[in-house]
Amino acid sequence: MISVEHLSIEFSAKPLFTDVSFVVNDRDRIALTGKNGAGKSTLLKVIAGEQRPTEGVVASPRGTTVGYLPQVMELAAERTVVDEALLAFEHIHELQADIGRMQAEMAERTDYESEAYMALVERYTHAEERFRMLGGMNFRAEVERTLIGLGFDRSDFDRPTRELSGGWRMRIELAKLLLRQPDVLLLDEPTNHLDIESIQWLEQYLMQRAGAVILVSHDRAFINNVTTRTLEISCGRIWDYKVKYDEYVRLRAERREQQLRAYENQQKEIAELKDFIERFRYKPTKAVQVQERIKQLNRIVPIEVDEVDNSALHLKFPPCQRSGDFPLIVENLSKSYQHPVIQHVDLTIRRGEKVAFVGRNGEGKSTLVKCILGEIPFEGSLKVGHNAQIGYFAQNQAQLLDPELTVFDTIDRVARGDIRTRIRDILGAFMFGGEEADKKVKVLSGGERSRLAMIKLLLEPVNFLILDEPTNHLDMRSKDVLKEAIAAFDGTVILVSHDRQFLDGLVEKVYSFAGGRVREHLGGIYDWIESEHKADIVAAGAAPLRQTKPVAADKSAPATSEKTASAPRKSYEEQKAAARERRKLERAVADAEAEMGELEAALHLLEAKMSTPDGAADMSLYERHGRLKQQIEEVESRWLEASESLAAL
Repeated sequence: MISVEHLSIEFSAKPLFTDVSFVVNDRDRIALTGKNGAGKSTLLKVIAGEQRPTEGVVASPRGTTVGYLPQVMELAAERTVVDEALLAFEHIHELQADIGRMQAEMAERTDYESEAYMALVERYTHAEERFRMLGGMNFRAEVERTLIGLGFDRSDFDRPTRELSGGWRMRIELAKLLLRQPDVLLLDEPTNHLDIESIQWLEQYLMQRAGAVILVSHDRAFINNVTTRTLEISCGRIWDYKVKYDEYVRLRAERREQQLRAYENQQKEIAELKDFIERFRYKPTKAVQVQERIKQLNRIVPIEVDEVDNSALHLKFPPCQRSGDFPLIVENLSKSYQHPVIQHVDLTIRRGEKVAFVGRNGEGKSTLVKCILGEIPFEGSLKVGHNAQIGYFAQNQAQLLDPELTVFDTIDRVARGDIRTRIRDILGAFMFGGEEADKKVKVLSGGERSRLAMIKLLLEPVNFLILDEPTNHLDMRSKDVLKEAIAAFDGTVILVSHDRQFLDGLVEKVYSFAGGRVREHLGGIYDWIESEHKADIVAAGAAPLRQTKPVAADKSAPATSEKTASAPRKSYEEQKAAARERRKLERAVADAEAEMGELEAALHLLEAKMSTPDGAADMSLYERHGRLKQQIEEVESRWLEASESLAAL
């Protein structure tokens, strides 16, 4: 589908990569990885046609469409949410206008038997068929499904985009990109502004409905779930692994071991050659051998070893005073602005617990954190325990750094004891290696300042950590260092995060925010996700590719419990029969969802073929398209029937 041939890119005469070649096939799911600054975003721009390479070409068949989502972009602010998303269907409006012009021309002409008129009728027929295949004027339903999948409520649809934060406007751009259904999707950190529910929806979309995908992401769970191939940029080359990211990490470690052994053997050979040359350089009897050794030395091509992996660095929080047994007790807390944000919150966190705050953006996580910090008034009771020393990391934490200090001096001022001898190693683990450590804070980007603020917090003596999206600007290795430090921390931690892999194994309790309520879930992040998934299966009317909101499950729970309490006890045989029926219905729901995913993938491939000039003229494709649509409707009907029966049971 896309062929990258002998690609080279240089910046200020410094090569990012040289003579790179690879092929992107239809339905490829590729993770593009490499250390920060290796050229991942640059390569995406080159493939998208937004930047020219120094040498080489990027070739693709005529008609291939490429969609690109950069990390940072200029966002429109004059339309409503739904109107902005509808811009994804400008090509349908153009097709509709062409159909209108052809209708008007046919109404005016009277040469019904001429070849020109018959050709016009044929063009009109093909255009109308393509218009219907693309959804006609029913694409608004697809727009609404996509916006809801990415976290918007229907009440948001008519809001002007200028009222939304940059993160929510980026979601609209992502929605537009998905709705256009390009042949190749290039996504640069698409999960940065998404919550867990929206990330899971995007995973399902990319796996089942997208064409080829190349993505850059530091969300390990996301790339493991989506991708099946990994391209690594290292030492100016591309290494192609036909495996998921976790398997790539293992294979990469093996490759680096082989490189190290080969490098050591080469260095030993070079040392022996140089030693021979120095020993016999001035002996006439050895002149021939010396010249041969010099030629042999010049022929050696130096072996490059992948960048040193700093993730093995161990970082510990400095010792701090012991807090009371209950660093935080919240009772019947409520907070409203123009409408209620959180209501009747009760929670107790014990010393040493590590808990996660999860939920969709805007559900009150940051509001509760501000209440804990005493930044805003609230109703109810909130007690911060005896001797609790809070360390807080927020998105605006970077603004509190001294802009005139260097990166090194910023950390040197808070480091104590043995840590001071390892400052450069710590900075290197968080992507401030070499000359980066001597930069002044005022010249750093927003992401770099956030990373620096995180290091500073890690070295301050506190016993109660509150971290709001701490992994947003960290790469994989830095996240591993941070996760290990938090796991070894003997104080209390509240983590507001959407990074499932980071939370996995780190937290033992999850507080989910939905519909103004806060619910406690004992167990890790995947235990909570599994419980929410089960609730979604039971909840009637859930979309196949999107889990229903946790609040929907909440609303159904009390009614279910009341019904159970008032019902007479069932006999053992009745219970067994009910359990069998439940398993049967659960299998039916799962089978229908799997079949629907396969049919939608087949439909997408067919529509891609129909959008080509040859495909548009092949009437058999339109017949297959109609049959597939009918099959999907039948499977959706079976899925809905099984879901409703399961909910009733």
